[in-house]
Amino acid sequence: MKPFDDSDLDEDALPPISPLTREEAQALLARQPSFTVWQALAWQTLFGLSVALIWGVVTWSQGAFLSALYGAVVVVVPNAMMARGVFGRNAGRSVGGLVLWEILKLCLSGALLVLAPAVLNPVHWAALLVTLVVCLKSIGVALLLQQRRTKKTV
Repeated sequence: MKPFDDSDLDEDALPPISPLTREEAQALLARQPSFTVWQALAWQTLFGLSVALIWGVVTWSQGAFLSALYGAVVVVVPNAMMARGVFGRNAGRSVGGLVLWEILKLCLSGALLVLAPAVLNPVHWAALLVTLVVCLKSIGVALLLQQRRTKKTV
């Protein structure tokens, strides 16, 4: 692998870099949309409930509805636990803490999936897994919707 060669870069063609003033930094932050972890959890919960209701209405099956609801729980509860651990009042801001909470989140999600047959009888795996995936992907949809809303107001 060759090292990066920057000899052909024209230093004069690049714009000068200067630090932002306090006012410029505040104006830049005001233009950027904010999206908190709690908003992400709210979106995941909303998507999970919506998909569970759709499964219940389409299949007219209480088992499918409960399985879909359980799929949302498998995503939302571990994410809420991690958010509380990483962003809570007494949370330490460190990479090690983030890794620890991520491992705990994954273990809890795995345990909830393993416990699904004991909690739900019968388990409607399609409803559970589809809802789980929709909840995981809801963050991207929420960010896209917020970006569009921000562009309309600017």
